[in-house]
Amino acid sequence: MPTPTGRSNAVPSPHRRPHVLVPALVLASAVAALALAGCSSGSAASGGGEQGAEGGAGAAPATAPVDTWPLTGLPVRRGSSSTDHPVLVTKIDNTGASAPQRGLGSADLVVEELVEGGATRLAVFFYSQVPGEVGPVRSMRASDIGIVPPADATVVTSGAAAVTVDRIKDAGIPWVTEGSAGFSRDAARSAPYNLFADLRAVARAARQPAQRPADYLPFGDAADLPGGRPATSLTARFSGGHATSWAYREGRWSVVDGYAAEGDAFAADSVLVLRVPVGDAGYLDPAGNPVPETQLDGTGEAMLLHEGRVVRGTWSKDSLEAPLRLATRAGDLRVPAGRTWVELVPAAGGDVTVS
Repeated sequence: MPTPTGRSNAVPSPHRRPHVLVPALVLASAVAALALAGCSSGSAASGGGEQGAEGGAGAAPATAPVDTWPLTGLPVRRGSSSTDHPVLVTKIDNTGASAPQRGLGSADLVVEELVEGGATRLAVFFYSQVPGEVGPVRSMRASDIGIVPPADATVVTSGAAAVTVDRIKDAGIPWVTEGSAGFSRDAARSAPYNLFADLRAVARAARQPAQRPADYLPFGDAADLPGGRPATSLTARFSGGHATSWAYREGRWSVVDGYAAEGDAFAADSVLVLRVPVGDAGYLDPAGNPVPETQLDGTGEAMLLHEGRVVRGTWSKDSLEAPLRLATRAGDLRVPAGRTWVELVPAAGGDVTVS
């Protein structure tokens, strides 16, 4: 494991592990390099009808059984991967320069978030499967403070701007970066799109008696979903410069304009769209673009797409570390067990089209 370099003065939540950092000299180098390149712009229904977005907060997810995976709700089968490591959330570039992205096909869950310049970045969650090389690995954002903690995860990252490092430390989120076990540069690619991580090596270095994290989403059964409306396509527009488009085919939701390597795309059982407030992180990237901060607490509109239909409702989150709750007018809304991609679409400036 990398050597701890210090702690926040904040009192950690009782379920949090102390943040784990690379040696101070390595981290300083990573942050310095990030200033030059790493932060640059990349570029409810019930019955048969769809209900409106109004609804109650929904009950908090119950303690999950130990025989299911916390990021998918699927059964843990005999011979599954070891769980003596934390959830590993890898920050992966999501611009054309990232192609081909590696490792998405092994992920349990993906969260897409807005970054500077109107582009997006992926927080890719690995736990039930730990692949080899993943990437390109990019930097953290303050938005991750609302994304990572519910999984009690370690972030695999290229670093972060100094102001973000301070906030991540104060939030008690552990991370590993270049200089730690498993990181390497691909000489065939240009920086900053050439950093990759062997997650198997990262997981070995992070081994520890790990308590099963709580379920990341309120999982349930597809048979219990409200009727919703038919839907076979989705476009989630994050800005004037970026949209992610989806199509439902062969029983799965697939990104039709993504950058994953051939045969290594994320096949989603469900796509969960949350309309979220986006603020200003308080600094500019090296190109002079304001850095946005997704604020994943409070409440907002939600859409859940599964098996060729969409159900509308609301999401709520009592704090950045709290679990996500979903509801419709009829009551709690649960995500069918399976692999889920979460789209954090700005409530202002973003747009969602379903057909």
